[in-house]
Amino acid sequence: MKIILKIFDNLESYLCRALLLTFVTILFAQILSREILGYSITWSEELSVYLFVWFVFLGSSYAAKLSAHNRVTFQYKWLPAKVCTLFEFISDLLWVAFNSYFIYLSYDFVFNRMNLFWKSQTLGIPMKYIYLILPIAFTLMTIRIIQVNYLKFVKGVETIDPESQEMNELMNTDVFEEEQETNKSDGKKQTKDTENNK
Repeated sequence: MKIILKIFDNLESYLCRALLLTFVTILFAQILSREILGYSITWSEELSVYLFVWFVFLGSSYAAKLSAHNRVTFQYKWLPAKVCTLFEFISDLLWVAFNSYFIYLSYDFVFNRMNLFWKSQTLGIPMKYIYLILPIAFTLMTIRIIQVNYLKFVKGVETIDPESQEMNELMNTDVFEEEQETNKSDGKKQTKDTENNK
């Protein structure tokens, strides 16, 4: 059970890595084939585009898990911390509502409104399977938003996106170095003052 939960917790990460590796390899093979053998693999570009689309949508779900989506937060600087937390929670609820509506629309489009005979030009794959990423990705994204809020409000674990964490570490390092330089310069001044007093 723990293994299944671990796989699901890192599902987007595994899939994104696999997709990235696959479409980069296909594009590299296409370049080698074209430049060295003078032969173009007809289906490679189309497949790479579809894999990239899946990569982007799954990546957005992974970003939601890391709480790394861009937010407008400058207005929170003038508000109390509790009010900021409440507003963030409300914005996440609106996000979940939007995602839920989009899941419904995309599911209806893929399974009810799409023509079964729509196929990709070179691969001949039914486009239904390509567009299937829409309900999948938005469902995963919704789960991740709920997961982040559950960890925050129930478990008390704050999810900090890697970029903000890196910036905080850099800022702390810079502040620490500035403090050290200030202390050194203050120490030198004190030594000079002591020598002058003597």
